[in-house]
Amino acid sequence: MAVWALGLNHITAPLDLRGRFAFAVEQLGPVLSQLLHKMQDPTEAAILSTCNRTEIYCAANKVSLAQTMDWLAQSGGVPIEALQKHTYMLENAQAARHAFRVASGLDSMVLGEPQILGQMKEAVKAARDVGAIGTTLNQMFERSFSVAKLVRSSTEIGAHSISMAAAAVRLASQLFENISDQKILFVGAGEMIELCATYFAAKNPQSITIANRTMERGQRLAQSLGGQVLALAELPDRLHEFDIVISCTASTLPLIGLGAVERALKVRKHRPMFMVDLAVPRDIEPEVKLLSDVYLYTVDDLSSVVQLGLANRQAAVAQAELIIDSGVQNFVHWLERRNEVPLIQQLNAQAEHWREAELIKAQKQISKGEDIQKVLESLSKSLTQKMLHGAMTELRSPDPQAREQAHRSIEQFFLRSSR
Repeated sequence: MAVWALGLNHITAPLDLRGRFAFAVEQLGPVLSQLLHKMQDPTEAAILSTCNRTEIYCAANKVSLAQTMDWLAQSGGVPIEALQKHTYMLENAQAARHAFRVASGLDSMVLGEPQILGQMKEAVKAARDVGAIGTTLNQMFERSFSVAKLVRSSTEIGAHSISMAAAAVRLASQLFENISDQKILFVGAGEMIELCATYFAAKNPQSITIANRTMERGQRLAQSLGGQVLALAELPDRLHEFDIVISCTASTLPLIGLGAVERALKVRKHRPMFMVDLAVPRDIEPEVKLLSDVYLYTVDDLSSVVQLGLANRQAAVAQAELIIDSGVQNFVHWLERRNEVPLIQQLNAQAEHWREAELIKAQKQISKGEDIQKVLESLSKSLTQKMLHGAMTELRSPDPQAREQAHRSIEQFFLRSSR
């Protein structure tokens, strides 16, 4: 079996391109079915899609990167030539190493962040639910989860990390002297918004409002924060009420347009607004950033902030890489052994065929009244001759190199235990 990975992330591709390949968790099952239909050989597959990356992991008898790339390009409506400039393609040990590093938080924008591990587990579950994962990918992912757990428990990889949520608070504090005087709107009610809202709530803002497509979920989050809810339909008319807007939804189209923000600024008499768009694809139209009274940041803009403290984590990174190296080696050894399974099965089947044939022959001889001792003697000799026939034939080969190789193999397979 072979494994491979094809992906694009915050390092290789700009935000808007990543947005074309973003898949919500509920989309993963149908999307995986489309991918597997595209592949010619029986294939295992899983797709990891977050705001910072989209990665396809596959396993089959042989690597099919070209087919995988063709499917990915079609799914995003991007020419292959353009997509190839922003993707990475990894095979076997390198693909496994990448999966292990991603699970451990070493490949994240926020080094050591823990959310990616949960996102990988969700991706694997979605693949299992549609029968897209088999033994090989299951082994790779389960080992990556174990390695990630070991990295977090035995190193300080996440001790100095600054999350996106903390980075947003830090930037807001640079704009507003006192966040306790500000009104904050959170658009969405997912894990990232919940994390951001928790950070901002600790600053005791004047008010917190949650706008979400599902009012019930938004209400639960608002109640936990002592805030209020807002219907998405009301957003354009009430945007002017908020000094800080944090958005992260799974919408495929922007929820906050340039016109709505311009109207909000006019009502606010151009008092500044701080906006953070953590969504991929974008929730806020990029042209909003050009407005003089708006400070708009995306996930990519926050990257310089979250890299603070990187020097303090270098020793932990080195320790983590050693743990990952060991995990990758163990997986590759397992994969190599698994690749020998068909040969082992054939060998066992051939030996079983010989055994059954000789046993049937012996049973017939005994039923005819032949001496049992002679029958057993004949059975053992005949079985031994069958097992040694191939080796003896190679020893009589006219090719000197073939004879030499056969000589070494026979010593290794048949004579080593007698020494």
